[in-house]
Amino acid sequence: MLQALDDVGLHGDGRILQLNSYENRVFQVFLEDGRAVVAKFYRPARWSDAQILEEHAFALELAAEEISVVPPLVLPPAPDPALVPADESDTDAPLLRLGAPPTLARRGIHRWAVAARCAGREPDLDADDTLRQLGRFIGRMHVVGRRRRFEHRVALAPQVDGTRSVRTLVDGRFVSDAERPAWQAAAAAATAAITAAFDAAAPVATLRLHGDCHPGNVLWRDSGPNVVDLDDAVQGPAVQDLWMLVSGDRTSMARQLDTLLDGYEQFSDFDHRERALIEPLRTLRMLRHSAWLAERWTDPSFPLNFPWFGSAAYWSQQTTQLREQLEAMAEGG
Repeated sequence: MLQALDDVGLHGDGRILQLNSYENRVFQVFLEDGRAVVAKFYRPARWSDAQILEEHAFALELAAEEISVVPPLVLPPAPDPALVPADESDTDAPLLRLGAPPTLARRGIHRWAVAARCAGREPDLDADDTLRQLGRFIGRMHVVGRRRRFEHRVALAPQVDGTRSVRTLVDGRFVSDAERPAWQAAAAAATAAITAAFDAAAPVATLRLHGDCHPGNVLWRDSGPNVVDLDDAVQGPAVQDLWMLVSGDRTSMARQLDTLLDGYEQFSDFDHRERALIEPLRTLRMLRHSAWLAERWTDPSFPLNFPWFGSAAYWSQQTTQLREQLEAMAEGG
């Protein structure tokens, strides 16, 4: 890993801290010049180069508008080959710097990017001022997101994503035998309700989104929010970047969303029909999370960190939660 950073002109001083990330491999690295950076090594085959570069371009576009995201660093230019000793340039695959400007390094199947370290705390979502400020921030982000569409990134497709997740779990026999009939019935009803909700709200406008805007990806500082980790950037409805910031009972969530929108609508219009999509999106996230665990189960870190996945207790709990979500979706937005 240090050699990979060295190859793109970022020289570590030997101090490395692995950060919590299951999808990619992420490290905080201290450099010889005194800076601290975060290096992300992408899981092979998850995203194409074009998809990663489109995410990077979106982050750079937001940063250029003084919207506090943490964009990738532009990689230093390649050294003159004549100045590189033969034993240092003799590798199995060429080193590529991808992007305009270059933000992604690639050697064979291995790809990595680097960002400045950004510290902060989770936002206090019980404070109305915090919610309004977050709403303003996301509204500004969505102004930029509406300028053009993603061409390579995934488009959120709830009508098919839920069905695909259920198929992954059933075909892979991840659901315990005793719990499979009840879970599968609840999952089928849930996917039908998700599809019905999105069909009822159609047409739903979409834009470029952060895609995974939960409190853990918002680093709060005295100056306000800084958003990190656009790894799940998607084309989707505006409410996808808002619903993970509200919680509690129906009344509490409605009040929190109203407060978020007080700030949001200072910069962006919001289609209030999308309120009815919050519980369908929450249900879809539950199904996709289980399918994500199944798809990564051959990675040794997943059985180690999620030992309960696949147990009868897990699927019993999932069945109960899906039934609760069916009730929540039936209540409407």
